[in-house]
Amino acid sequence: MPSKRKLTMRQLRQMLRLCADGVSVRDIAVLQGIARSTVQDNLDRARSAGLTWPVPAELTDDILEHRLFSPKGVKQGMRRRVEPNWSALSIELKKPGVTLSILWEEYRAEHPDGYGYSRFCDLFRGFERRLTPTMRQEHVAGDKAFVDYSGKKVPIVDRKTGEVREAELFLGVLGASSYTYAEATWTQTLPDWIGSHVRMFRFFDGVPRLLVPDNLKSGVNRASFYDPEINRSYGMMASHYGVGVLPARPRRPKDKAKVENGVRFAQSCILGRLRKQTFFSLTEANEAIAGAVRRINDHVMRRLGQSRRDLFDMMERPALAALPGEDYEFAEWRLARVSTDYHVEFERYFYSVPHNLIRQQVDVRATSRAIEIFLQGKRVAVHQRRYGGPRYGTNPDHMPSSHRRYAEWTPERFRRWAASIGPNTEGLIIAILASRPHPEQGFRTCLGVLKLYRAIGTMQAEAVSARAVEIGGLTCKSIGALISSHKAPRHSAEPAAVGEHANLRGPGYFH
Repeated sequence: MPSKRKLTMRQLRQMLRLCADGVSVRDIAVLQGIARSTVQDNLDRARSAGLTWPVPAELTDDILEHRLFSPKGVKQGMRRRVEPNWSALSIELKKPGVTLSILWEEYRAEHPDGYGYSRFCDLFRGFERRLTPTMRQEHVAGDKAFVDYSGKKVPIVDRKTGEVREAELFLGVLGASSYTYAEATWTQTLPDWIGSHVRMFRFFDGVPRLLVPDNLKSGVNRASFYDPEINRSYGMMASHYGVGVLPARPRRPKDKAKVENGVRFAQSCILGRLRKQTFFSLTEANEAIAGAVRRINDHVMRRLGQSRRDLFDMMERPALAALPGEDYEFAEWRLARVSTDYHVEFERYFYSVPHNLIRQQVDVRATSRAIEIFLQGKRVAVHQRRYGGPRYGTNPDHMPSSHRRYAEWTPERFRRWAASIGPNTEGLIIAILASRPHPEQGFRTCLGVLKLYRAIGTMQAEAVSARAVEIGGLTCKSIGALISSHKAPRHSAEPAAVGEHANLRGPGYFH
């Protein structure tokens, strides 16, 4: 360090000028208000340094101070004591639990006559300021990943029509190592946003402690410094991976300086280098982007002397949490109210819930394969998601008992039931169902007829059925009358003659 001094360089220049004009040491001391010994000491220093008035213009105050007050034997720009490798220390400081105090103790153990703690810290902060002119945020390994979209887009050409469609560029940067991930997606919507995170975690082969997104609507419903509201689907994804979400403050780009720098670097190293290539699909674009990302991560940073990949492998990868057993499957959450038919609607399809939940508000979780319905956090129903076919998906267990019995009635079931008695009874059931504008309107009649047949034998039931079809008696009342009057004909070669009547349709009606 320079020796202690009390005079400014302006006073020293004035002292040299007065001395050159022949003013005595005593008078110079009186004029400047300082001790005569101080004047004499500084003039001796000037003579030893070979300085006379006028002082050359190229001697700035810093150079003049160094020539007059630096200890002998110390060259300009050289420090008196052994310095550590500041680049290596800045990397070590990013590791969990490492502090400047620990690094200083290790330095002093190796160099007992090295700098004291306060000077050591000053020199280290000076090294950090040379890395960047703004305040550096301390990023611990495995602590944060910064995510955002680049403002610039990737043009993709439709091979058939020649139409150009622009894809978004997603970027994720780990805080400590600056290890970078990038990919193109068609949109910034929730499915693409969450899908990019899933692929990013797979690329890192681990999970950081925190995610720092911008206030994109797909991730943050309501931006706030004190109480930001995270999108529910995004929050479920974060919960699946055990990572916290800490949105950057609105209009505070320095909160996510890592990804901001990564965006600028990506725009030059990815978009700039790929600008002359033409992509005809999202897959082609992502293959080229992956190559550019490898180049970014393998590039040796001049001041640190190591690449992002080296830093990642050395300190960041061991600090990341392990990935869960399965990737997160994107799910969309919606609020719905159970209608009076105990179904909820999602994308114009209807899914049943237990009938006692009518008019309750429930949460619907929709994935590409399933629809899950929750009431106060408890799952009450699950269905395979429908994309076509019947619009209603109904679980019989969700129906009231009366509805369940009715739901089990189908024309095929009644036909099978009747066929178990005989062909004539099956023909009767077919005739009853065909005589109604809608088959469902004949279900109760079929049920009543088959119940009547429980009290008689199979042969008599077959005879009554044949007679009922002959005379057009297709109601429970008519068939009951045939059974009670015992007029069912025995087997004969020709059917008995039937009287003409306006209400009788005849067998030709059923052909």
